[in-house]
Amino acid sequence: MALLKKEQREDKRWELQFSIPEDDFKKAVDAVAAEQLPKFNIPGFRKGKAPRAVIEKMYGKGVFYEDALNRVLPTAFTAAVEESGLDVIGQPEFDIVSMDGDVVMSAVVYVKPEGKIEGYKGISVKKVVAPVTDEDVTAEVDRMRERNARTVEVTDRAAALGDTATIDYLGEVDGVAFDGGAAEGHDLKLGSGSFIPGFEDQIVGHNIGETFDVNVTFPEEYHAPELAGKAAVFHVTLHALSMSELPEADDEFAKDVSEFDTLDAYKADIKTKMQERNEKAADSDVENQLCEALIDLLVADIPEPMFVAETENYVRDYDTRLRMQGLDLETYFRYTGLTLDALRAQLRPQAEKQVKVRLALETIAKLENLTVSEEELEAEYVRISETYQRDLAEVKGLIKAEDLTADLLVKKAMDLVKENAVYSAE
Repeated sequence: MALLKKEQREDKRWELQFSIPEDDFKKAVDAVAAEQLPKFNIPGFRKGKAPRAVIEKMYGKGVFYEDALNRVLPTAFTAAVEESGLDVIGQPEFDIVSMDGDVVMSAVVYVKPEGKIEGYKGISVKKVVAPVTDEDVTAEVDRMRERNARTVEVTDRAAALGDTATIDYLGEVDGVAFDGGAAEGHDLKLGSGSFIPGFEDQIVGHNIGETFDVNVTFPEEYHAPELAGKAAVFHVTLHALSMSELPEADDEFAKDVSEFDTLDAYKADIKTKMQERNEKAADSDVENQLCEALIDLLVADIPEPMFVAETENYVRDYDTRLRMQGLDLETYFRYTGLTLDALRAQLRPQAEKQVKVRLALETIAKLENLTVSEEELEAEYVRISETYQRDLAEVKGLIKAEDLTADLLVKKAMDLVKENAVYSAE
């Protein structure tokens, strides 16, 4: 392979012309012919037994050329790109220039643009770390108490908000039962708001064994149009009541739910973790502010394929997350009515932002002459290996050193922008 021409076109794309040695192409043609000859059914010959010369005479000398080109083209194109020094993005448009002797191919490609950026030092940002109050800590303790509550049967009083009532019910509109309006042995937490407004409140005050009517009106925006805005009567029988009994917030509770011996120590740990969480949230908000500022500062003519490729990356990530939940895109689309194009449209804005921010940071890394040492690269491989519990050699085989280096340079550039930002709390 030899790069013959590298030229920028008026549409800002680049054209590469490169050659594929005649011998390499002939070997590819011979290999394709050997594979495909048995598939031809030529009159006068048993299937697959017609000589190659007969097939080429019947279908043309180039009958095997397209498949042969597909075999040798990827390697030749990759070599041409490497020799050109261009950072090619997207899919090339190929064309045959000549097939006399060496095969000469043309590839029209998009190239990652050279960005320009100024003023990335001294960006003004607001960093507000939400304080952790005693009420916040108490609320967290109460959530843990609720998680560790035990269910107690209620037999000595009437139903109250917060109870779980076991009921049978039959709903009617204008004296006629309707679909979905009946159930037996249904557990309903009173005050949860899971039933039609007013339904749960009318169970309060009734005793086990009572049968009574609940009168409600369906909301105007109810999901079943035939019931929206209609008055309904539910015939209800209350069979049982239960309630959640929360454990006392004391030292014994702390021992049960944590590694601490006292409630005070447990609360102190909760407060520390909440403060750390709030600090991380503030840092994340600062980074978002910096990203928006970098996008505004970046000057670059970004080609469409960069946005398309990043959008497809987001789609693949979305599919991966669904599969981790036991779904896939096809099933998700069937449940939601969404389409692949609609999903792409949803993900496109974030993809565009990611492309612009990364290009800005890559530009900063070049301007600041940032580098990644072998030690830093090795440390990152180790970190990834330990985080995902994969063999170090396997990680190195999966992630190219140049790709990981590029990611580390982007991180260093963001760290530089953060260090030089001007922070305020207002």
